[in-house]
Amino acid sequence: MRFVMLARNPNLYSHQRIVSAARERGHEIDVINTLHVHMNITSSRPTLRYGGRTLPIYDAVIPRIGASVTHYGLAVLRQFEMQGVFPLNESVAIGRARDKLRALQLLAREGIGLPVTAFAHGPKKAEDVLRAVGGAETDASALSIIEAFSAANIDIMVQEYIKEAHGSDIRALVVGGEVVAAMQRTGRAGDFRANLHRGGNAVAAELTEEERTTAIRAAEIMGLNVCGVDMLR
Repeated sequence: MRFVMLARNPNLYSHQRIVSAARERGHEIDVINTLHVHMNITSSRPTLRYGGRTLPIYDAVIPRIGASVTHYGLAVLRQFEMQGVFPLNESVAIGRARDKLRALQLLAREGIGLPVTAFAHGPKKAEDVLRAVGGAETDASALSIIEAFSAANIDIMVQEYIKEAHGSDIRALVVGGEVVAAMQRTGRAGDFRANLHRGGNAVAAELTEEERTTAIRAAEIMGLNVCGVDMLR
């Protein structure tokens, strides 16, 4: 098969591993910079051009679209879909996942357990939003949050802090409706965020049956064939 991967930096370890895994299995794979693709949107003959040439019709496209280029990246992915190229994850599903509010609404509708979440527009609603999720740790921290919001007329999303998680979360990797791996991520001392790029660490984790089922259901609800599902214990 012939694959194409949308990736701005082909030298990332994760991208190199995908390329090597494809080639080890006898597949061809091209890596192209998402932002360097341009599209010819013509009735019945949608094409994509890259590096001065028209791209061939691939068997499948692997979208590795960074959050900062979501809008353009999804447009490119949709063009591949118009050509009948199979997407590892569909553009509609990626769009849902990138919109945190929309994702939470979909998961909540299907009964997936979530922290209490409040959403409002503008700083005048900040106090109401904080109250909805149980307030802040102290009055001073609540005031600082409200003052920060007052600097801009923006949408505000606040979530309940789950102290029982102790700054750790579980990431389950779901591929084709099955959990293929899981890890427990723990943040640095004093930081509730467990992201590895923020200094957290990770170890392999064993999931309970409930966690496994929840991860699979979440991926299905979002319409994602491949994804990471983050959960708090």
